Amino acid sequence: MPKKSVRTLETTPLAARVPFREALAYWFKLGWLAFGGPAGQIAMMHHELVERRRWISEQRFLHALNYCMTLPGPEAQQLATYIGWLMHGTWGGIAAGTLFVLPSVLVIVLFGWIYLRFGDLPAVAGVLYGIKPAVIAIVVYAAYRIGRRALRNAWLWAIAAAAFVATFALRLPFPLIIIGAGLIGYLGGRYAPERFTLHDGEADGGNSALIGDHHATPEHARFSRARLVRYTIVGLLIWAVPFGSLVAWQGWNGVYAQMAWFSTKVALLTFGGAYAALPYVYQHAVEIHGWLTVPQMMDGLALGETTPGPLVKIVTFVGFLGGWQREALGPEALALAGTLGALVTTFYTFLPSFLFILIGGPLVEATRGAIHFTAPLTGITAAVVGVILNLAVFFAYHVLWPQGLAGPFGLDTLFNGFEWFSALLGAAALVALVRYQVGIIPVILACGAAGLVYAFALRPLLGG
Repeated sequence: MPKKSVRTLETTPLAARVPFREALAYWFKLGWLAFGGPAGQIAMMHHELVERRRWISEQRFLHALNYCMTLPGPEAQQLATYIGWLMHGTWGGIAAGTLFVLPSVLVIVLFGWIYLRFGDLPAVAGVLYGIKPAVIAIVVYAAYRIGRRALRNAWLWAIAAAAFVATFALRLPFPLIIIGAGLIGYLGGRYAPERFTLHDGEADGGNSALIGDHHATPEHARFSRARLVRYTIVGLLIWAVPFGSLVAWQGWNGVYAQMAWFSTKVALLTFGGAYAALPYVYQHAVEIHGWLTVPQMMDGLALGETTPGPLVKIVTFVGFLGGWQREALGPEALALAGTLGALVTTFYTFLPSFLFILIGGPLVEATRGAIHFTAPLTGITAAVVGVILNLAVFFAYHVLWPQGLAGPFGLDTLFNGFEWFSALLGAAALVALVRYQVGIIPVILACGAAGLVYAFALRPLLGG
């Protein structure tokens, strides 16, 4: 009798097992509760979809996650898109991925408006002063978390160290570092696979889930060359038509056309999570285009950490501030210009993630039980640790020496203008994160409150 029920389940359409309305309700809720970065978001989906609801088995969840981790872009959002697509086809994937991102975009636009309207108030400035050291601690903590999981042997430690030197001392472009690390991982997977193997963990081996280990792949998820070509063409058109319209409207050097091009490159280069893309985002948004300043970039990162959704939504913040501060629609329409910038950057940042799933998903489903494309990811992830540490050093310099170092390096110049309170607050935040496992949001809130107290009480008392 149990065998018959399993056989019947295998032939039942997945959409019939999980009603579309029920799935929509879950994706909508997840979008508002997706705090804690990709690790927290993936853990939340695993608990809900694998353990509680039993919509998908452990093994198939990990198989989908493995693919998403090899892609550029936000893996948690891509995983939601993949599972939504597996259950309800194209529209299921689009709905899941969109609802995962939409709440964070609304929050970013609202807070961006508050930030630009009231950011120069003493109370707001005091809170932001306290948050900046927390951002440094968070970035260091991210390198620690990734490094503890990824740097399992001397080879991977060497890749991380080389990536740090390449970014800090040699100033090599981020894409070149990623390509080099991926190539090393590929070669390592061929000639030293035991050093470059990602482990899926233990699978449950059962079929009690609605999408079980041995359940047949639904028709819409099976590979079809005609579907592959059709989806690729449609995807390119969805990218090209709005982009061409922006170029026709304001020219190639127009603010929105450049934002669309910049966001597309971010989407294709964010291997290893949003932290790995931050140096590239900083370089283009701050140094090349001048859409925002270094302090604004750090404030955006703090905002991204304290709001739901993938951290790469900091690009949405960049778009809002860039459109507003460049007065892209004239001085009378600043909020509208910022909102349009946020929409353009969000659309082009997340569009490739949808296409990767809808186009590549059928190929991945065909590889179940034979995952062999993770060795390059292992090399890239090791390099990401070094890149993130370089980012922490960069942020620390701008926070601890806001006026810069005057003169040659030495004790006198080192301590001249040094922000002792920021250093102590950042160290306390790092201890709270690493030693006591305090959540990121409580740490940011506590540091913001400490900055407020310092601005209104301690600094005047100390004569600062």
